[in-house]
Amino acid sequence: QVQVVESGGGLVQPGGSLRLSCTGSGSIASIQAMAWYRQSPGKQRELVAGISSSGTTNYTDAVKGRFTISRDNYKNTVYLQMNSLKTEDTAVYYCALYILCTSGGLTYTWGQGTQVTISS
Repeated sequence: QVQVVESGGGLVQPGGSLRLSCTGSGSIASIQAMAWYRQSPGKQRELVAGISSSGTTNYTDAVKGRFTISRDNYKNTVYLQMNSLKTEDTAVYYCALYILCTSGGLTYTWGQGTQVTISS
């Protein structure tokens, strides 16, 4: 079995910064792709940023230049550094890990979500 746990959400003022972390544990052979999604009330969940096993990154236009996704393969962890935060970044942020399990199977596993609130 695989578990995914996120941390780092909170309340910050506009213009502030937060760093989210997401760690996978359990029967993991390797983590292929990692991604962060977010969902605001009344909106669909959207992809914020992704990073491949080789380190290639992609971002939704709304966060380009402000957010940075990175990964630590030794720790099975993905980070999302969020700078210059705006009120419209307020959402529940979810990470998703595309995991090769020790059994040989592949699984796309979601974290439980962490609330990010940007407000003055």
